[in-house]
Amino acid sequence: MMNKNVQRRLWLILALLAMALAASSLTGCVDQNRGDSNETITEAEGSEADHESTTTLLEIDDPQEKAAVEAAKKKVAAMDEEPRIVATSAATADICDRLNLDLVGICKATISDLPKEYQDLPQVGTAMAPDMEIVASLNPDWILSPASLQADQQPKYEAIDTDWAFLNLRSVPGMYRSIQELGEIFDRKEEAQKMVDEFTEFYDEYRDNNAGKEKPKVLVLMGLPGSYIIATENSYVGSLVELAGGENVYAGTGQEFLTVNTEDMKTKEPDVILRAAHALPDQVVEMFKEDFETNDIWKHFDAVKEDRVYDLTYELFGMSATFRYPEALEVLQPMLYPESKEDQKKAKKNSEKATKAAKDSEATEKTDEETLKETTK
Repeated sequence: MMNKNVQRRLWLILALLAMALAASSLTGCVDQNRGDSNETITEAEGSEADHESTTTLLEIDDPQEKAAVEAAKKKVAAMDEEPRIVATSAATADICDRLNLDLVGICKATISDLPKEYQDLPQVGTAMAPDMEIVASLNPDWILSPASLQADQQPKYEAIDTDWAFLNLRSVPGMYRSIQELGEIFDRKEEAQKMVDEFTEFYDEYRDNNAGKEKPKVLVLMGLPGSYIIATENSYVGSLVELAGGENVYAGTGQEFLTVNTEDMKTKEPDVILRAAHALPDQVVEMFKEDFETNDIWKHFDAVKEDRVYDLTYELFGMSATFRYPEALEVLQPMLYPESKEDQKKAKKNSEKATKAAKDSEATEKTDEETLKETTK
């Protein structure tokens, strides 16, 4: 086992790096910690420009980050048996499945499907509200979670003797950088490279799809029960819009989400308004419907006048990147770049499908009381 003094020095170096990156409005790739060692892996994502190569998008070139990954890799390699891993979200479980990692615990999914390989495992609660008594009882060596939940979940993980990794699922490239790092740490480099190659093939073909077209200005609303926030390009849905070549009207803040009033939104005059759900999509679609019908300011938006307001399905446009991003981009295409009446009809049909799926999800009924409190607080 690594000497604790060395561990603490490594934590100090990497924590300072994380602070420097935060000051530069850069986001993390995979954050990894152990209760007493606090190793942290961070990466500068940088701007994901329209024609950026996959090499640039996926490269992990920071020497301190590499050192932290190597340290975690050595810890796993020194174990006498396969590490006991818990995945606290459907997205992280899907990644584990594709990396051929065995799990000892899995999240409870109210809407998303879990990999069949893991469906009989003990459930540890939902991603937003894991039951730490159950997690601790499984004696995990590692807990894998989305980085978007790190602020809420890290204090809970610190209370038990385990390692953890917060995966950057805020964008598709971020997901693949995290996959590469997990491949290194858990000796699944071949599986990780296969997934990276799949993304490379897709991106090299897709990236010029909308080159030369006029960029639509897009407002992305992320709904919560009873309210909504703005999703910037640093969120997963926002990153999909950027990948498609759209211009997020609230880009450049360095934050994932913003709280903005409708008067300020009107000054941005978006061409398209996209409405997604953070959770409980059955409640969110009704909330959006009521607000757009009763809040007088919406009727003054050009996007509303032009009937370019669309609902996005929760399965494809949730909080975390998934391997279904090609489907998501296909859904976005006629919404952002309608080149014919058929495209316009297709965009509306996709939106209507999303609305129906949300209503039919029965998400509220399937969600336990503690998660409802976490979602609506």
